[in-house]
Amino acid sequence: MYCPFCTATETKVIDSRLVADGHQIRRRRECIACLERFTTFEMAELVMPRIIKRDGSREPYHEEKLRSGLMRALEKRPVSVEQTEKAINRLKSKLRATGEREVSSEMLGNLIMEQLKKLDKVAYVRFASVYRSFEDIREFGEEIARLGDDN
Repeated sequence: MYCPFCTATETKVIDSRLVADGHQIRRRRECIACLERFTTFEMAELVMPRIIKRDGSREPYHEEKLRSGLMRALEKRPVSVEQTEKAINRLKSKLRATGEREVSSEMLGNLIMEQLKKLDKVAYVRFASVYRSFEDIREFGEEIARLGDDN
């Protein structure tokens, strides 16, 4: 690893810790030449399946799109960033566990709603209303009634 301060090629690892629910390793490093310290993060690079959209088009999996959709649903809700990141990691694990090279956006949407239902019921209804294109208040009521039936 090159030192970001002096670009020397020799650095040593001082400390390593698991972070992000075990999906990353945080390493504290020290440059042997200039003695500056810095942090690096290491994670496995895994191939995520492509997403088949409703119109039949295909696009690569974009974690940022997933994150922004979750954050929009969770806006002003009492859910921590850590809980959200754990939910994203669970979603990614479930996607990879399918073993498929391509998955439908419908499957991904259902996985997201499953995670939101566990995190926050209000966020779940928000997401479901957009995802399922609710037309009127009756559909909101039906979805809320289903939530009550699940408990």
